[in-house]
Amino acid sequence: MKTLKFTHDLAQLILKGEKTSTWRIYDDKDLSVNDSIKILDKVDSDRPETWQVIGVAHIDSVIQKRLGSISGEDYEGNGTALSQQDLLERYRKHYGPQVDVDTPIKIIRFTFDSSLPTDGDVDVNKSPKLTEVKLYGDGGSRGNPGPSASGFAILDMDDNIVVKKGVYLGVTTNNQAEYQSLKLGLEEALRMHANTVHVYMDSLLVVNQMRGIFKVKNRDLWPIHGAIKELTAQFKRVTFTHVPRELNKLADGAVNEALDEAAKQHRL
Repeated sequence: MKTLKFTHDLAQLILKGEKTSTWRIYDDKDLSVNDSIKILDKVDSDRPETWQVIGVAHIDSVIQKRLGSISGEDYEGNGTALSQQDLLERYRKHYGPQVDVDTPIKIIRFTFDSSLPTDGDVDVNKSPKLTEVKLYGDGGSRGNPGPSASGFAILDMDDNIVVKKGVYLGVTTNNQAEYQSLKLGLEEALRMHANTVHVYMDSLLVVNQMRGIFKVKNRDLWPIHGAIKELTAQFKRVTFTHVPRELNKLADGAVNEALDEAAKQHRL
């Protein structure tokens, strides 16, 4: 089981239920929704023999943003809001001067349980899991073909955001980017152990091709269409619904954030 370490003061806040999230840059543990992780209290940071596991946290949501896009609502369960400059100084102290407003940061929210076992795997029957989710996907290409990105958002059935992510793809077409968003979103849902996924996209082409209403005439799309068909077979149920663009703003926003960040880094 993965482990997250906290200073004694922060660990005590977790025990009290006052800290229910953690922010991570360069997430080497690749934390995902539905992961169960041991929480370790570094009682005395300089003496590892004093460190102790205090319980298990179950990850409820993972949202990725740019450091410069952090807003007040993101601080829920993670202390007092800081100015952008103070936030930069804090993370540069821990990660180095390369941290800037465009550095990606994961906002990880969790439910903590001090009664769960910590000396082995957590009993999955004691850890609630999301089994049915909504997936919004979108893709965009500035040039078609041109610099492209895919974005997706996974929500629970009460419309709470669980995961939101944008991925820069390089130079490709708009349709390829749309399909990639669906593939990336389904892969994330699979990692979450969801068994039912309701897909919503504003691409009528992708939706109807996945439903078998339209044939896939473009041979360049055959490989990814086939890969997605194999992915859907791993779920109990996957539905596809076409929605207007105005109802797909979460995924569309993730696409533009990824493209804007790539443009800054690569001067596209």
